[in-house]
Amino acid sequence: MFAALRSHLWAYPALEIVHICGIALLLGNLVLLELRVFGLGAALPVRALARLSLGLAAVGFSIAAASGLLMFASQPAELLANRAFTLKMLLLLAAACNAGWFHGRASLDKLDGLARAQMVLSTLIWLAVLACGRWIAYL
Repeated sequence: MFAALRSHLWAYPALEIVHICGIALLLGNLVLLELRVFGLGAALPVRALARLSLGLAAVGFSIAAASGLLMFASQPAELLANRAFTLKMLLLLAAACNAGWFHGRASLDKLDGLARAQMVLSTLIWLAVLACGRWIAYL
C-alpha cells in the first residue's frame, strides 16, 4: 500500500490535498472560536459555538492525522531525518499540551486574560506547524 503511494502519480498529491483540507478545517474552526472569545460575534453564545467549532476542529485534526500518518508511512526514513518534520512533531506536542492546559483549567468558562493568551498561543503554534509542514519539502 505504501509503495503505491510513492509509485502512483496522483496518490501522494491527493493525500496531501486531504491533509491540507483537514488542517484547514482544524485551524479555521480554532480561529473562529478565538475571534468569538476576543469579542467578534458577541451575540453568539460561547459554549454553543465552542461545541460546534471544537467538534469540527477535532474532525479536521483526525483527517490531518490519518493522512499525515499515511504520508509518513510512505517515507519514514526521509521524514525522520528532516529537521522541519522533527520541529513539526514537537510543535504538535506543544499544541496538545496547550489544549490540555486550556481545557484542564476550564478556560472556556473563565475567558480571562490567560484563556485569551492560550488561544493566541494555540493559533501561533498551529501556524508554525503549517510553516514547518511546508518546509519539509525544502529541507
